[in-house]
Amino acid sequence: MQEINMKAASLKEVKTELSHKSPQELMELCLRLSRFKKENKELLTYLLFEYSDEEGYIKSIKSAMDLEFEAINTDSYFYMRKSIRKILRLIKKFIRYSQNKETEVELLLYFCKRLKDFEPSITKSKALVNLYNRNIDFIKKKTGMLHEDLQYDYQLEIEELE
Repeated sequence: MQEINMKAASLKEVKTELSHKSPQELMELCLRLSRFKKENKELLTYLLFEYSDEEGYIKSIKSAMDLEFEAINTDSYFYMRKSIRKILRLIKKFIRYSQNKETEVELLLYFCKRLKDFEPSITKSKALVNLYNRNIDFIKKKTGMLHEDLQYDYQLEIEELE
């Protein structure tokens, strides 16, 4: 059986087509998108309810991160690695919704702090140490793109983690 691939329209084509839609039609399209996939609904929720309160958004993600870290199965490093990678995937998804560099740095710094203080120590797992170091390097790179005052503040936090 042959697989059918529908060619997606370019962003320019979508933008042009959306400009011809009425507010009612746009609302119906958004609602239909939100029913189609969980991530679409989450993004729409962020844009409608969280976008104006980035501070609250960061706080809620940190709380969720705390709960996830507390739920990690520490019986073996295998389970710890799986859980920690899952937490990182979730964080990256929430960062994609925000598209704010400060939010990205803030959340990844918090993740690294939690990882550094985690018991049992991640130092006994080469994979977790590498994951930690990759994220520190990534944070350094992203911090370089921020305002100088923020760079200084975040640099101090990065030095604490190293």
